[in-house]
Amino acid sequence: MTIILDTGAFLTLERRTTASWRRVTNALNTGVPPLTHGGVIAQVWRGGHGRQARVAQALKGVTVEPLDDELGRAAGILLARAGMTDAIDAAVVSLAEDGDRILTSDPVAIDRLVEAAGLDVEVVPV
Repeated sequence: MTIILDTGAFLTLERRTTASWRRVTNALNTGVPPLTHGGVIAQVWRGGHGRQARVAQALKGVTVEPLDDELGRAAGILLARAGMTDAIDAAVVSLAEDGDRILTSDPVAIDRLVEAAGLDVEVVPV
């Protein structure tokens, strides 16, 4: 089981939300690093200074997949199925496999995308 982080999940890490840090730490301790993609990083990264130092710390243990042609096309197909427009969220869901968990500040949108993808994924509000 992989934990996948959306932008909102990173923002909770930035705010030192204990539950989010515990989930990330537990994932690292099991040897399965959390996962995200470069588009999420673009939404959250502002240089790594001040409060961003916590995001920089978290990123040391997170696998960041490129938002490349393959992931972009998968996200686009998913958006068409779901009738939605947020490519970053669709790419987050496109990273998921059955049994994974997605940490998100927008569970309604992520649930809709998960349903459209036909995945058995736990959506965890943060």
